[in-house]
Amino acid sequence: MASSAFWKGKRALVTGASGLVGSWLVEELLERGAEPVCLVRDHVPGSRFLDEGFDKRVRCVRGSLEDYWVLERTINEYEPQVVFHLGAQTLVPQANRSPLPTFEANIRGTWNLLEACRVHEKEIANIVVASSDKAYGEHENLPYTEDMALQGRHPYDCSKSCADLIAQTYAQTYGLPVTISRCGNFFGGGDLNFNRIVPGTIKLLRNNERPIVRSDGKMIRDYIYVKDAVSAYLTLAEKYNPKMKGEAFNFSNETQKNVLELVELIAKLMGKTKITPIIENKPVHEIRAQHLSAKKAREILGWKAQYGLEEGLKETIKWYSRYFDRYEKA
Repeated sequence: MASSAFWKGKRALVTGASGLVGSWLVEELLERGAEPVCLVRDHVPGSRFLDEGFDKRVRCVRGSLEDYWVLERTINEYEPQVVFHLGAQTLVPQANRSPLPTFEANIRGTWNLLEACRVHEKEIANIVVASSDKAYGEHENLPYTEDMALQGRHPYDCSKSCADLIAQTYAQTYGLPVTISRCGNFFGGGDLNFNRIVPGTIKLLRNNERPIVRSDGKMIRDYIYVKDAVSAYLTLAEKYNPKMKGEAFNFSNETQKNVLELVELIAKLMGKTKITPIIENKPVHEIRAQHLSAKKAREILGWKAQYGLEEGLKETIKWYSRYFDRYEKA
């Protein structure tokens, strides 16, 4: 686990700071005494970043990853020592409907950020680039290990494969101190994209409505609780050494569920087992089975997930209960 002593007074740039994982990462950095610099694109009422007042406690830069000069100015002006690149277009259906914005944000955005880091690399001790299990694409043998090829075929998957390879390029060709994280599906309080399976299911069940499953419900995934994702990023930055340059690490609790099993577990935890989901069984252009081995992270970084799936879901359900109570009464 990351230590407060390491982070005390450190300037840390976080792209995607107002997103699900970004807001929890910013909170943890503040608690550990770091000085976050946050790139934020949109003003989203109800987001944790605003609700918890993080925007008033950090250096906040408005702009997008697609704008190189915003990134260059940010790094030049604020001189971050650590960079966390979490910003991305993460919604798979939107990527399928309109791939260009996803390619612009995820691919161009990554090379823009890394190029700005290369130009101003003197102060930067390490850069953590958030890739994804989606970068691996479809493989016959699972779990994914870090030596497997990156072969995403669908728009979102392809964008993560490309961004991952670009990060490796900047490490190997230009010597940037880059490491890469590959996680499964994030969940936790603060995700306001209610078309995602966890927050969407919680919201519908709370209203005694039937959860909606876009696919046939048999797709198998890793689900990682947001606090475990934050500990992974912090640990990866703290444990960095030059031998890790360009290396990728999988992070997972190594528990897999298909979508229907996940929905049933949420219903059980909410006491709503009599409400059955709607199975739309639509083609969604997604891989049937994806899950990760975290052996490398355990052995090299000493990292392991602190939350099982059920424990993380219990915390998530409590967060949304408080959130809906607040906003429904507003």
